[in-house]
Amino acid sequence: MTASAPSHLAYQILAGFDKHFRLFMRISRGAKEHFIQQHWLAADAAQKERISLYSQQVGLQTQRLIEQLDKPVISTELWQETKQAYSKLLLGHPQAEMAETFFNSVFSRLFRHRGLDDQHLFLHTSVRSRQPFQPEKLSKYRFTDTDAKQALLELINPRRFGRPFADLDGDLTLVLQRLQPLMQAQHYNRIELLNCIFYRNKGAYLVGRLIGARGFAPLLLPIRHSDNGLYIDAVLDNADDLSVVFSFTRAYFMVDTNAPGMLVSYLKQLMPNKSWAELYTALGLQKHGKTEFYRSFLHHLDHSTDCFDIAPGIKGMVMSVFTLPSLPMVFKIIKDEFAPPKEVTKADVKAKYDLVKRHDRVGRMADTQEYSNFVFPRDRFSAELLQELQQVAPSEVELTEQQVIIRHLYVERRMVPLNMFLDGATQAQIDHAIFEYGLAIKQLASVNIFPGDMLFKNFGLTRHNRVVFYDYDEISYMTECNFRTIPKAQNHEQELAAEPWFSIGPHDVFPEEFGHFLLARPSIRQAFMPHHQDLLTADYWQQVKDNVNAAQIPDIYPYRVECRLRLEKVLAGS
Repeated sequence: MTASAPSHLAYQILAGFDKHFRLFMRISRGAKEHFIQQHWLAADAAQKERISLYSQQVGLQTQRLIEQLDKPVISTELWQETKQAYSKLLLGHPQAEMAETFFNSVFSRLFRHRGLDDQHLFLHTSVRSRQPFQPEKLSKYRFTDTDAKQALLELINPRRFGRPFADLDGDLTLVLQRLQPLMQAQHYNRIELLNCIFYRNKGAYLVGRLIGARGFAPLLLPIRHSDNGLYIDAVLDNADDLSVVFSFTRAYFMVDTNAPGMLVSYLKQLMPNKSWAELYTALGLQKHGKTEFYRSFLHHLDHSTDCFDIAPGIKGMVMSVFTLPSLPMVFKIIKDEFAPPKEVTKADVKAKYDLVKRHDRVGRMADTQEYSNFVFPRDRFSAELLQELQQVAPSEVELTEQQVIIRHLYVERRMVPLNMFLDGATQAQIDHAIFEYGLAIKQLASVNIFPGDMLFKNFGLTRHNRVVFYDYDEISYMTECNFRTIPKAQNHEQELAAEPWFSIGPHDVFPEEFGHFLLARPSIRQAFMPHHQDLLTADYWQQVKDNVNAAQIPDIYPYRVECRLRLEKVLAGS
């Protein structure tokens, strides 16, 4: 057998995937020890390492193939046979669907994303069906008819957390007090919990279901550290609350599982409105999430007729954004040139998006998927959109008679731009949105992110009415900023000067100026000042910066305060 034989190539690529997955799970399994030891900086470093792992392994595998193939060329016959051989190797493979994605990535890296079609790639999966919903292989359950507390205790199995609970009996009492009205109303008589634990940031999460003859409800129990030991912090028992925890605005979970497809099928039952792409991505399998999105995108095109058009809202200076009305996503292309006062380059913008991918997004920055040579049907593009793309990003757009090929783009969840929402909102809606807006800025700052451009047009509202930041070309680390108070004028001439009479460094920020361009409308000022007036002071920002420099990791809870068990204590503390 020669090194370039299809069967040998297929074997080599699958061996590369298997190595990647072993390394991926090794990092994921380390999350348990980080949680036990409360090594939060190490947990964050592991998250970044795992995100980088896929590209590294694809690069190594590609290099091996280059060495074997001497002069790699896209030979339809060679790669068609290699793909067929690879498909046979995947029969019965526990991660078959992700191994297909790895094959696609290696081929795309080898040939620079050109010649992509179903002859060479798994644009459509060869796996006959998705992993079935088989809870018995992933979870344990107990009936609650006789002793519900004991049943829950056995399922939680506190010894596996490696640290004692401060008052587990009291926690279980509170959990059941929350659950019993729902269980009685819906006749749920079983509790089921997944065997694996979901780790992220400073929390560990038990996921499962309440089950009865009439159906089931999702269940999530977050576990956190206190000075006295572990405790169950909250109870989440509906799909919307779980969906926020598994949001596209948060860091990926670390989970120890050799059957991710089966686990995703379980999660899909709990959160039916979540796409397969979102759920794979939430587990840190974001590259396969890209594959899942692209396949669903092709399916959507086949079952829709509307046209791509310019996204609603104020046009950006850096990005051109378009959308398909029937698809809840936006497509973002970096423009070839940026109008003043923008001084960033394309490389700078890409670096910012990469920073966001690797950073803790704390529920306040939208995750994006990056694609090369993304193909659209030309007849589905509006004339206005085609004209704009050719005008602002001609180097990124290639047109054929039937296709629009975008050389580099980002795909992101579509949200309602905050400025548009505020224009038509009631005072109550403004109050909530502006409270969320200020909270988003504070939470980002606490994890070392300064948004830079804080205009409302750069933020959006999710379907859960959470405010999320999505314009990254001016973000920077808090530690890079110099927060200053505007010096007092020394004389009348200085007060009337058209230009600042004091020196300003490239990283200087004057928070007291924020109010001038954010709070002109009385209704917005009325909503902002009671909760977020501190954002207008340099002292506030400097204190947050000091906390970041001192490596203080904030407590940010990815669920509603009403879900927390010791609600009275929480509210008193706030």
